[in-house]
Amino acid sequence: MNPVSRTDCELAVIGAGPAGLAAATLAAELGVEAVVFDEQPAPGGQIYRNVEANSADGASGRLALLGEDYPGGREIAEAFRRSGAGYEPGTTVWQADAEGVLGVSRGGAATLVRAARTLIATGALERPVPIPGWTLPGVMGAGAAQTLLKASGLVPQVPTVIAGSGPLVYLVARQLVRAGAPPEVLLVTTPGGRIPGALPHLPGALLAGDYLWKGLGWLRDLRRAGLDIRSGVSDLRAEGGERLEAVSFTHQGSTHRLEAGLLLLHEGVVPNVQLSMAAGCAHSWDAAQYCWRPDTDTWGASSVTGIAVAGDGAGILGARAARHLGRLAAYDAACRLSRIDAATRDRQAGADRLALARHRRIRPFLDALYGPAPEMRRPAAADTLVCRCEEVGAGEIRAVVTAGCPGPNQAKAFTRCGMGPCQGRMCGLAVSELIAEQRGVPVAEVGHYRIRFPVKPITVGELAALGNVDTEPRRTVGMPVRPVSGTGKPRPQAR
Repeated sequence: MNPVSRTDCELAVIGAGPAGLAAATLAAELGVEAVVFDEQPAPGGQIYRNVEANSADGASGRLALLGEDYPGGREIAEAFRRSGAGYEPGTTVWQADAEGVLGVSRGGAATLVRAARTLIATGALERPVPIPGWTLPGVMGAGAAQTLLKASGLVPQVPTVIAGSGPLVYLVARQLVRAGAPPEVLLVTTPGGRIPGALPHLPGALLAGDYLWKGLGWLRDLRRAGLDIRSGVSDLRAEGGERLEAVSFTHQGSTHRLEAGLLLLHEGVVPNVQLSMAAGCAHSWDAAQYCWRPDTDTWGASSVTGIAVAGDGAGILGARAARHLGRLAAYDAACRLSRIDAATRDRQAGADRLALARHRRIRPFLDALYGPAPEMRRPAAADTLVCRCEEVGAGEIRAVVTAGCPGPNQAKAFTRCGMGPCQGRMCGLAVSELIAEQRGVPVAEVGHYRIRFPVKPITVGELAALGNVDTEPRRTVGMPVRPVSGTGKPRPQAR
């Protein structure tokens, strides 16, 4: 066993993406004892995964094909390494509550960690795309394929189709072309007629920096490479027996079928809200991005005292904005921990606020242009699986709603949807949208799953071997220590 080396800290940062790294770096510079807990073996998060190794001389070829933004992650990682902030890699956080108690596991050993303040910087997840056949082997997220490229230099060796909407489908296609493994076709599912709704946001997008020009450059490169790009695709299906064999779709009024060994799906990303929901933070439905997001103030503070959220976990703004959001959360943490006063916090945060405002300008345009089509968010076919873990189809969800089930937690009791190992990560959004559609009410009225700790799988053996559950790790800033439950031991959480 290899337990974490720290059982207390002032600021616990969960996640080592751009928001978490920037927050921990600045907090350490301001005199805060900050510790980053990261599931990955090296800093970078999803967007800058493996950036230190890929920046080494021997990996320069891979660095070049990953794009213009990716190398910038090296600077963020290097600044973090120099900052003196603590780092706990390979560590899963399965609890983060209002009392400042973190449940963490590493190397088969579970530990409780005390923190005066917690920053959740767990970033985003690829939006699940419940199309017919999406559970077949050979169907995966485009972002997952990108992760394999960043982490291990792996590219597809079978005929590949990329399907979806949003900038990432063009970026991944371009990366695969550069890596010598171009997809057979790029199927763009963005519904037609979106441009008029996006045009009013174009002036703001042009003031956001180089986002638009960068995207146009990706599209230009793909066309020069001769990639088959088909826009306005609908009725997407993955077909096969034991694994994916073909992709069928409708394009320009005709049905097409392409043989394929790999289908990469992408309909944007959504905040990873499992920890913030389980901690009891208030969340609201974002009608522009079709997802739940935690309610936070301008510093990232949530509705739960002691817990803040920064980066894409608080709403999708991208890696550049996430860095500034992390720094704002760090300034606020330093103020709350009496390292700086409010006036100093506000003055020093000015540059980050200006930069963040600039990066925000791109989002209304992207959201209006690339929001996923209804058929990609909630399946029409009754036999399309929505909950992969418990194999619950869309028809079963609609049936329990017709029988009087008002929301996802009641549907969970009737169908077990959301009760699998992922705790609704893969089905939560679709279930809420299906129920709202069937009831004819807004998604905000339907609500979301109640997420309970542990938010990640943990063995009974790890729980039983918690080494410091009776000693209750101390706080280093003089805050009162209270047991996790009245007995001083973890309270079992019912599913």
